[in-house]
Amino acid sequence: WLILQYMSGFGNEHVSEDPRCPGALPEGQNNPQICPYGLYAEQLSGSAFTCPRPTNKRSWLYRILPSVCHKPFKPLEEGHLTHNWDEVEPDPNQLRWKPFEIPKAPQNKLDFVSGLHTLCGAGEPRGRNGIAVHVFVCNTSMVNRCLYNSDGDFLIVPQQGKLLITTEFGKMLVEPNEICVIQQGMRFSVEVFGETRGYILEVYGAHFELPDLGPIGANGLANPRDFLVPVAWYEDRQVPGGYTVISKYQGKLFAAQQDFSPFNVVAWHGNYTPYKYHLEKFMVINSVAFDHADPSIFTVLTAKSTRPGVALADFVIFPPRWGVANNTFRPPYYHRNCMSEFMGLIKGHYEAKEEGFQPGGASLHSMMTPHGPDADCFEKASKAKLEPERVAEGTMAFMFESSLSLAVTKWGLQTSNRLDKNYYKCWEPLKSHFNPKCK
Repeated sequence: WLILQYMSGFGNEHVSEDPRCPGALPEGQNNPQICPYGLYAEQLSGSAFTCPRPTNKRSWLYRILPSVCHKPFKPLEEGHLTHNWDEVEPDPNQLRWKPFEIPKAPQNKLDFVSGLHTLCGAGEPRGRNGIAVHVFVCNTSMVNRCLYNSDGDFLIVPQQGKLLITTEFGKMLVEPNEICVIQQGMRFSVEVFGETRGYILEVYGAHFELPDLGPIGANGLANPRDFLVPVAWYEDRQVPGGYTVISKYQGKLFAAQQDFSPFNVVAWHGNYTPYKYHLEKFMVINSVAFDHADPSIFTVLTAKSTRPGVALADFVIFPPRWGVANNTFRPPYYHRNCMSEFMGLIKGHYEAKEEGFQPGGASLHSMMTPHGPDADCFEKASKAKLEPERVAEGTMAFMFESSLSLAVTKWGLQTSNRLDKNYYKCWEPLKSHFNPKCK
C-alpha cells in the first residue's frame, strides 16, 4: 500500500512544499511580485478576514495555474443529494436502517459524488446554519473529476473500503476506523479499491474544533498531535478531454470544465487544511465509581452553534473501554433528549442492540423521541454480575448529535428501501417488574 507522509497537529500553522521543487514557498511574504518557479499565489479563506486570531483560518497556495481558469459552471444532476427537508411529512418515530446497499460495478458504476445520498438534515446552506447527514456508496474511482463544497465542511467516516483522497494540499489514505475532514472550498478527488461505503456529517456555517476539556484538565479525549495533515504534492497534468470541477453550491451540484488538473499546488502554508484522525487514538474518559458520565465525554470533534454549550453538531464515538461502575445499570439508559441523535456502526456490535443494528446501517432518534436498550439487553444487564469488563471490544459505533431537529429525506424513508419497519418491536417484550410490596 502507498506510504504517505503527514504533518501532525490540530489547527496548526503548517508549511509544506513538494520536494521536487525546493524553495517553492516565498520567504518573508505571502504574495511576492514574482513567485518562485513562476507559480501563482492564491489564498483560500475559511473564515472572514476579520475573525479573531483564534478562529481565523486561511492558507496560501502556490500553484501552476490559479483555480479561476475554468469554463462557466453549469447545473449537474445531483441524484439523491438534497437539502429539501420538506419532501415527506415529519416522522417522530425511532428509525433504524439496515446496511445501505452498494451497487455492483458492472450494473451501476458510482463514484464518490454520484454515490452521495442524503439521509436527513436541517437548516439551510444559504443562511449558513444547518447540517446534513449523507451516506456514500461507490464502486469506482473519480477520474478527471473533483468536488468542492461551497456550503460547508464534510466529516467523512468510511465504513467499508479505503479512500485515497487527493486534495490541493496533498494525499490522504483514510481507512475504516479513521475519519477525515475536508473543509469548505477544498477541492478533492476520491479513489476507491472496490465496493466502498461510509457516512458524512456536513455542517454549514461552522468549522469542527476540539471540544473544551474543562475539569478533565490538559489531557484526554482526542489529542491535537494525533490529527494528521497531508504534505504538498502536485501534478502538472494537462487534460485535453476536459477535467470536471464540481461545486456543491446552495445544496445543488454544478460542473465546470478546465484543461488541467486542479491538484497543481507545489507548496502551501497556513492553518486551513484537510486532516485525518484514527479513532483508536482517542483517550477514553469514563466513570470509575457509579452511574454514567454523559456521552459528551466521547466527543471527538464539535461544531459550535451561536449558543454557548450547544453544538450545531458533535461527532461522538463509543470505542472499546473498561466498564467498572458499581451498582450501576451499565448499558446506555433510557432517554429522551432535546438533541437529535444519528448513529452509525463501523464494525462489530453495539452493546445496547446487538442484533438489529448492523455495520453499514444507521439509526435516528429524533428530538424528544424516547430510546434506550432493547428488552434483551435490559434483562441481561439487570442480572449481570458486576465485575470489571471490557465494553465494546472489537467494535466502533459513532453518533452525529445535533441541536437541530432533523428531517428525513424521501430517499431515507422510502427510496432506499432499507428502513427497518420492525425496529419498534425490540422494546415490546419489556415487562413491568413493579411490586409495591418489595423495595
